[in-house]
Amino acid sequence: MHKRMGEAVARVARKVNATVENKADSLDLASCKLMTFPVGIYKAMRSVTEGIQRISLANNELKSITSRFVTTFSQLTELNLAGNYLHRLPEEITSLLHLRAINLSRNRFRRFPEPLATVPALETIDLEENEIAEVPTDKLASMASLRSLNLRANPVGPEVRLLVRPLVPFDLLLSPEEPIPKA
Repeated sequence: MHKRMGEAVARVARKVNATVENKADSLDLASCKLMTFPVGIYKAMRSVTEGIQRISLANNELKSITSRFVTTFSQLTELNLAGNYLHRLPEEITSLLHLRAINLSRNRFRRFPEPLATVPALETIDLEENEIAEVPTDKLASMASLRSLNLRANPVGPEVRLLVRPLVPFDLLLSPEEPIPKA
């Protein structure tokens, strides 16, 4: 087990080093078995954090994202957190003024992460395969930049299905309604 952990740590270190050395604008730590965002990465990437625009932490084992992560990578335009165990986002997510797309599919959200409603540039929100039953329709309707909201495979209530154009200027993706069983 220690050998596998060592290999995982080495893989993360290689990816971080490659990003720093190449002054890349993206960091891909998908499928690295991360349970938390490694604190050492903040120090290792301090010279390039302002240039990082895209981060993928998809398919890890993250239970939370810290406010430090959000404030460190303040220039993000895309954030992929699909396939983790997240159930909430820090309030600081509202400070990501350039964030255009966030993928939170296949997580554990029970309600729409409301801090997203105040992210000004957000165009795409993917919340497919969560446990969301309630959606703040009034807040969503006021999101000027939102173009697409994916709520497929969520137990959303019937009020969300009533959100139709021209009420909302974005594409709302929902799973087909289950037919009501006959008695």
